[in-house]
Amino acid sequence: MLDELREIVCRYNKLLPKHGLVTMTSGNVSGRDSESGLVVVKPSGVDFEVLAPGDMCVIGLDGKLVEGKLKPSVDTATHLYVYRNMPGVGSVIHTHSNFATAFAALGRPIPCCLTAIADEFGGPIPVSDYAPVGGDEIGREIVEKIGDRPAILMKNHGVFTVGRTVQDAFKAAVMVEDVAKTVYLATCMGEPLELPAEEIARAHKRYIEKYGQENG
Repeated sequence: MLDELREIVCRYNKLLPKHGLVTMTSGNVSGRDSESGLVVVKPSGVDFEVLAPGDMCVIGLDGKLVEGKLKPSVDTATHLYVYRNMPGVGSVIHTHSNFATAFAALGRPIPCCLTAIADEFGGPIPVSDYAPVGGDEIGREIVEKIGDRPAILMKNHGVFTVGRTVQDAFKAAVMVEDVAKTVYLATCMGEPLELPAEEIARAHKRYIEKYGQENG
């Protein structure tokens, strides 16, 4: 399982710059192994283009390096805090995507003014208070403020998304940037019109229950 998770985490880390979610070596993807509880995370400061599965760092929830020769991401404490306090989360992703981070720079949530936001997120995308990088303070903000959303804007910092799988968290990261761009463009033209709460709930429920193919 760990070998497979290394492959997945490496692949999705390499997809971050390809989707315009990060620049240079910023941002990171991690995943939690459901059997061992160990976390696989990107090493710190390594170019995405040269990343290989063997470069991934395997960390215990106590922060101890279990496998790997490289130093883990400086955001590792954030990831671990989320995993320790949100048992249903199997992946954490951090990006600095431009449009979503612009909202974070203003300390503004992204309002639920599009059906795509209602479908994917079930309401506005929240924004946290400011927290410094390096310890578990950002993780505390995520756990306290994210609610049932798969994404949160970290004030003056960037974006964090969570998911049951790495694929789920990555989809949320891509969608946050996509809707943030549309909402930004709408604000350039006027005041976005937020959807009524009952319509948000209806649309999100339908999306969760009906979208995609039936399993089996």
